[in-house]
Amino acid sequence: MATYEEFSIDQGTDVTIELHLLNTSGATKDLTNHNVTAKMKKNYNSDSSDTVSFTTGISTDPTDGMVSLSLTNTQTDVLKAGRYVYDVELSYLDSSGDTIVERILEGRIQVTPSVTR
Repeated sequence: MATYEEFSIDQGTDVTIELHLLNTSGATKDLTNHNVTAKMKKNYNSDSSDTVSFTTGISTDPTDGMVSLSLTNTQTDVLKAGRYVYDVELSYLDSSGDTIVERILEGRIQVTPSVTR
């Protein structure tokens, strides 16, 4: 089950969120051969044209369990102020070649309006 977290994003700013992932035993999660995907949209039923994809990355040393999610100021500038939903998924190929997808984080993002636009 994914962890639930709420964030705030200021309209028109660059945003980076760093995640430090642990496995079920509490040790740093090894992200070797993993991919990460993160998206947000106004609500769960919004169509795909409303979806904003985060630029995602796994640390250059995947054994340190660090993931980053980012949006540029251009991306956040066009977001309407208000509440959004998001989730973050990890995926990898298991030994039989099947893709395993795990939702690791989900929640809401509050986009706060900008005066200086």
